[in-house]
Amino acid sequence: MLQSALTGLVSGFTSVSWQNIVMMAVGLVLLYLAIRKGFEPLLLVPIGFGALLVNFPLAGFMDDHGVLRQFYNAGILTEILPVLIFVGVGAMIDFGPVIANPVVLLLGAAGQFGIFLTLLLALQLGFTRLESASIGVIGAMDGPTAIYVTSQFAPHLLGAVSVAAYSYMSLVPILQPPIMRLLTTKKERQIVMSYETKSVSKRVKIVFPIIITILTGLIAPFGLPLMGALMLGNFMRECGVVGRLANTAQNELVNIVTLLLGITIGATMMGEVFLKWQTMIVFGLGLIAIVLDTATGVLLAKLLNVITHGKINPLLGAAGTSAFPMSSRVVQREGQKANPKVFLLWHAVGANTGGQLGSVMAAAVMIAILKGLGIA
Repeated sequence: MLQSALTGLVSGFTSVSWQNIVMMAVGLVLLYLAIRKGFEPLLLVPIGFGALLVNFPLAGFMDDHGVLRQFYNAGILTEILPVLIFVGVGAMIDFGPVIANPVVLLLGAAGQFGIFLTLLLALQLGFTRLESASIGVIGAMDGPTAIYVTSQFAPHLLGAVSVAAYSYMSLVPILQPPIMRLLTTKKERQIVMSYETKSVSKRVKIVFPIIITILTGLIAPFGLPLMGALMLGNFMRECGVVGRLANTAQNELVNIVTLLLGITIGATMMGEVFLKWQTMIVFGLGLIAIVLDTATGVLLAKLLNVITHGKINPLLGAAGTSAFPMSSRVVQREGQKANPKVFLLWHAVGANTGGQLGSVMAAAVMIAILKGLGIA
């Protein structure tokens, strides 16, 4: 028995490859960023710990009957977890700022340009059309959307795409400010926007998710599972008669699904699978997508500033991504650095929620086109 125990101990050491050690280190870095730096701990803690667990090969977490393999098969490949988390996200979002100021939808649309530009770049680098679509959607800075698209089009890239999407989303406070400062002048950053809150009636807020659901079903029906889940959560929030369901969706449901989603995504970060040149290129393209998203949003806001004769602070364009609510906070902070009198949060939240809609719609359109052409 003692000999068997010693044999098992030796096997545990010898089964760990250098790739496993590297990915364990990556997992520990993610845990450090979550705990020490406060970068999206709800996401990075389960992802980092999942990466740590799965790189002990003999534990069998991702074997055919391994526990994390069961979560992966039941939650990711079936697309259940991404759809469920969108119900919770919808229940947390107030679309009032978007409805009150529809122009911010333009910024939300501009914040998705990086998706399609990166898709074209990935095609030029030799990725297939389905792989390129999955890589491009990293630019949405929306983990569930990236998982949903990639699980359909390129499951073999799921680990790289989802980890890139969540990692970059958590790094928004570091990635966006240099781009914002590069593309704007100090005078532009100092622009004080009028803060006039327009009241949005309860009836309009109730009708809004229904209209968006119908439009998505007509324009891009293949993306309706994502948009429909988002709008269901929002409808429960606004209708006022299912408070318990709305509270459950934005608390218990989101917490449970985030935990399962995070640890399952972390479990895809096995050393032998993850450490490939292809993975590194995916990360690089994902970074390009996010830079382009931020840049196109800021440039459109600069154009709107010219059209409105100086009434739009160009920083607002950076909030057009779906990194909600991180981009809103970054815009507010950068504005106040330039001018303490600048208050952009209300406008930025509108652009940010517009970006959330934009990312889901961009994914829906992409799915519709690829399936319509018979590619997917």
